[in-house]
Amino acid sequence: MKRWGLSLQIAFTFIGTVVGAGFATGREVMQFFTRFGHWGALMILVSTSLFVWLGSKMMLTAAEIKAKSFEDMNRHLFGDRAGQWVSHLMLIVMLGVNSVMLAGAGSVFSEHLNLGYQTGLLVTMFACFFLLRQGMSAILTINSVVVPLMMVFTSMLVVHALNGPGADRWLTLETDHSPWAAWMSPLLYAAFNLSMSQAVLVPLGNAVSDPVVLKRGAWLGGVGIGVMLLAGHLTLSSRMPGVRQYDIPMGGIAREVGPWIHWIFVLLIFMEIFTTLVADIYGLTLQLQERIHVGKMWLTLGVLLFCYAAGQFGFGPLLTTLYPMFGMLSLGWLLLMGKDDRLRPRPPTFPSS
Repeated sequence: MKRWGLSLQIAFTFIGTVVGAGFATGREVMQFFTRFGHWGALMILVSTSLFVWLGSKMMLTAAEIKAKSFEDMNRHLFGDRAGQWVSHLMLIVMLGVNSVMLAGAGSVFSEHLNLGYQTGLLVTMFACFFLLRQGMSAILTINSVVVPLMMVFTSMLVVHALNGPGADRWLTLETDHSPWAAWMSPLLYAAFNLSMSQAVLVPLGNAVSDPVVLKRGAWLGGVGIGVMLLAGHLTLSSRMPGVRQYDIPMGGIAREVGPWIHWIFVLLIFMEIFTTLVADIYGLTLQLQERIHVGKMWLTLGVLLFCYAAGQFGFGPLLTTLYPMFGMLSLGWLLLMGKDDRLRPRPPTFPSS
């Protein structure tokens, strides 16, 4: 039972690392899947398969090569010199992603809490700084609470959407995008999210190292991500095209269900953004420490201040501009991760008598 519990923690951390600002708000699901109409569900199936396969492979490889950070993984995949340059590029990308996360928190405060965008940025920064003092154990714990709650309330929105008008729109929704763009989208989505999740999953794979636990956690986490993607897609499709006006479309749909559901769901959206931001900044700080000999808390503060400055551009413009571009940059990583066959087979393990 203890191994099952650890597998569930890994699964929830996997989900929580991927389900960030873009996913929880609905903007990311809209950008990569729903806008492609009736192709969206099949595209989600492709992404889910990649999450299960490569998420498992990444953590098992990290355990095998004793990778302490994503730079060790990149050196393994690309070689020492190229791997170092890829890691430098990923640091820049992660700074951009964390800026989007922080901007998403600001949008939650301004669009649904009427507390102001800048207030949202500052409150999230201070809370993130405090939690990061607790380390990886705090990240595992908070994801184990927030992710199951998010799954429950997302299910409630799906039921509400499927019992209303437009329930079958995910089967009939038309798109003016080309088939090429549609079938590249799940690859870009998986490549971007898997390469970014290295910051947490690589040190996690090294820390746990049990192959059975890691495989089970990757399967549960990958399938969980796929189910939540499909739930978001069905819900958003039922309200297309009107729902595109919102910065946080899932929050707009939650408002239809009732005030209490709306407030709880908005809180959960914020917590999902927050957990992903905490996990990503944790991984980013570990990398920066290897390059800059400055105290961890000072590095964390510096990263948060950079994200605050970048967050002034706004959540919607940052996400729709940066995420597809980062997905293109991550395709090479996805290809090499899939082709890597240097993971040594392990002898079978038997339970102790």
